[in-house]
Amino acid sequence: MSFTYTAELPLSDHTVFRLASLLVAERQRRGTRKGTRTLAPLEQAVMVLRWFCDGVRTRQLFKDHGVSRSVGYRYLHEGIAVLAWQAPDLRAALMRARIAGYDHLIIDGTVIETDRLRTPGPTAGVDLWWSGKISNHGGNVQILSAPDDGWPLWISDVRPGREHDSTALKASGALPILQEWTADLHEVLFDLGYEGLGSPAGPLATAYKKPAGGTLTDEQKAHNRIHNALRAVGERANALLKVTFRLLHNITIDPWKIGLVAKAALVILHTEYRRTT
Repeated sequence: MSFTYTAELPLSDHTVFRLASLLVAERQRRGTRKGTRTLAPLEQAVMVLRWFCDGVRTRQLFKDHGVSRSVGYRYLHEGIAVLAWQAPDLRAALMRARIAGYDHLIIDGTVIETDRLRTPGPTAGVDLWWSGKISNHGGNVQILSAPDDGWPLWISDVRPGREHDSTALKASGALPILQEWTADLHEVLFDLGYEGLGSPAGPLATAYKKPAGGTLTDEQKAHNRIHNALRAVGERANALLKVTFRLLHNITIDPWKIGLVAKAALVILHTEYRRTT
C-alpha cells in the first residue's frame, strides 16, 4: 500500500510561469511538435522547481510526475539550461552594481557537495573533486554579492573542489574584469583565502595576515576589524542560496554542471524577489 500527499512549492506563481514561458520558447526553438511531450511546459516547470527547492531524489521525482528516468533527466537538464542562460555575466552584474551606486562589492567562494565517484587529479594521490574545505567531494563556485545586505549578483562557472578560492577565481577569468571595475575608485573585498590576489591597501582588498612568529600592529588590527565587518555581509549570499535551494546541499548529477545549476538557482532567486541588485 502506498500513500500520497499534497505539497506546495515555496515560490510565487510569477516564478513558476516565468520558467514555463522559457520552456515554451525553448520548445519552439527546437521545433517540438505539440502532443509529443509527456509533460506540458507548466508541469515541467513545477518538476524542475521542486527539484531545486526540495532536493527531491530524482527517482521519486520522476515517479511522482509520471515520467521515465531518461525523460526526467532530459526535462531537468532542459530546465537548468534555459534558466542558466538568463544568468548575468560578470560585466553585466558590475554594470548593475555601478548603477545601484555600490562603492564596493564582495567575492566569496563556496563548495557545493557532490556524491560523484573519485576522479584522478593532476597531482598523484589527490582526487580532482575532493575539497579539504568541506572534507568531501564538491565543486567550487565564486559568488559576487552586494555590500549592503549580501544579495548575490553573479556566480562563476564551477571549478574542482581541490582548488583554493584564489585559484578558482583566476580560472574563472573574473580577475581582469574585477580589476577594470576597480580602476575608477571601486573596491572588491576578499577574505584571506584569496591571499596573493590583492593587498590590504589595494582596490582588491584583503585583511592583514598575521606574520609567522610575529603580531599585527594596532593599526593593522583596526583595519582587519573594519574589513572583516564589511566582508562578512557576503557570507549571506552563500547562505541565502543554500537555504532557499536544498539541492545546493548536495548535487548528484555531473559535477561539471554544478556551475550551471548554481546559476539557474540565482535566476530563480532573482525572479522570485524581482531583484537583481
